[in-house]
Amino acid sequence: MEEILKIEHLEKSFGSNEVLRDIDFSVNKGDVISIIGSSGSGKSTLLRCINMLEEASGGRILYHGQNILDGSVDEDQYRTKVGMVFQSFNLFNNFNVLKNCTVGQTHVLKRSKEEANANAMEFLKKVGMDQYINAKPRQLSGGQKQRVAIARALAMSPEVLLFDEPTSALDPEMVGEVLDVMKDLAKSGMTMLVVTHEMAFARDISTRVVFMADGKIEEEGSPQQIFHNPVSERTKDFLSRFMENS
Repeated sequence: MEEILKIEHLEKSFGSNEVLRDIDFSVNKGDVISIIGSSGSGKSTLLRCINMLEEASGGRILYHGQNILDGSVDEDQYRTKVGMVFQSFNLFNNFNVLKNCTVGQTHVLKRSKEEANANAMEFLKKVGMDQYINAKPRQLSGGQKQRVAIARALAMSPEVLLFDEPTSALDPEMVGEVLDVMKDLAKSGMTMLVVTHEMAFARDISTRVVFMADGKIEEEGSPQQIFHNPVSERTKDFLSRFMENS
């Protein structure tokens, strides 16, 4: 197994508020890791530290063995390899769909306009948004915006995609279309780290599940183990609400 990311003793505080405490886990090629837990448990902050959007207070994040926190890493180049899909889409409202998916390629990866367009079209087609290349984000539904955001991230040829609650800003009827895209990505072998409240996705699609509470990893294991045989009382308590409804 090829290890892409290794998180060691990661800490993050905002003032006196400790948000992440001694986080340790690794991400191997092809992993689909779902990070679950109550709101405020540190899940999104963890992803933002991995993507260098937040500065960690301590510990190490190794990308192919190199510590990205030691100041030697070009953040923009690193983010092309460890891409992120946000809860609120983060599309450029003044650009159309196609331009949203090419601007990073031409500016950061220095691809030609033709190459960037061809690449963007390939991924827009993959997420079912190739008919909308001339639309501006305001003309799209939430589910369509998120699919464009996924295509944009894929167009940068990432090794790992981080998803920060990608369905939580969507109307319920649009959640399925985004989860379908994510399921297809998982099947294709994309390495994914997903913060999610979608327990069925975590249970059925993940290779591994991480349960966080109070800024710590309370428990991690296979979906089978976490959902059907959790060890921690906190995990049991958190999941009991979900299992009653499934």
